Amino acid sequence: MYLFGYRLPGMSSLILWGLLWEIVGRAKLTFFVPPLSEVIETLFSIIGTPAFQKALLETAYAFSFGVFFAVVIGIVVGILMGKNRLLDELLLPWVNVFLSAPLTALVPVLMVLFGFGMQSIIITTALFAVWIIILNSRAGVKQINRSLVDMANSFGASPMDAFFKIYFWAALPEILGGVRIGIIRAVKGVIIGQLLISIVGFGALFELYSANFLMAHFWAVLIVLFALAFTISEFLAYLERRVSYYAAKR
Repeated sequence: MYLFGYRLPGMSSLILWGLLWEIVGRAKLTFFVPPLSEVIETLFSIIGTPAFQKALLETAYAFSFGVFFAVVIGIVVGILMGKNRLLDELLLPWVNVFLSAPLTALVPVLMVLFGFGMQSIIITTALFAVWIIILNSRAGVKQINRSLVDMANSFGASPMDAFFKIYFWAALPEILGGVRIGIIRAVKGVIIGQLLISIVGFGALFELYSANFLMAHFWAVLIVLFALAFTISEFLAYLERRVSYYAAKR
């Protein structure tokens, strides 16, 4: 970030927005935006409470399993679509439909099929993340140099060897990009699931605080959620940069 020709530290924009948030909160323009200092103070007051820790564990549980299934299914299906033209033509329209469709509308269907428990929340989380992972994995396989595949075949590589030693590693930059975007979408999926399917985890806290107009508590939980999503996203972005040489080798 540059200001008047001077390079500012990377976190300068966050400091600027934090100051603006504090000013708006102190001006009491709306009850919906309390001062940032009050939000941070509230965060430290609730972060050690049993209710917050229980909500964090429930959200982390649903998020972790949802992302795990989305990553495994997304990478495998995406690579298979990139390898097999018939499978690609059969599945690609449906992947594009679900990627662009408002998945929130499917939540009532999941509630009917799988009930109101944690299982439905995990499936909702996976549905939000899996489609972009499939598309990025497919795109990575499509860009693989054909000579790599021919070399594997000439050395007698089995389909499983080619899958894990050629396709996966050569498509890894795009796969990591898809996983990073999928995780961001999964954050929305897990909160929507907790709000609409079963009022648990952070969804329960959002419902409680908004219903009682405890906006400092509401923003404190939201900051925690944003911080977790940002940390995971930046870690995956770091991994993308570390493996970017694979793209050059292709």
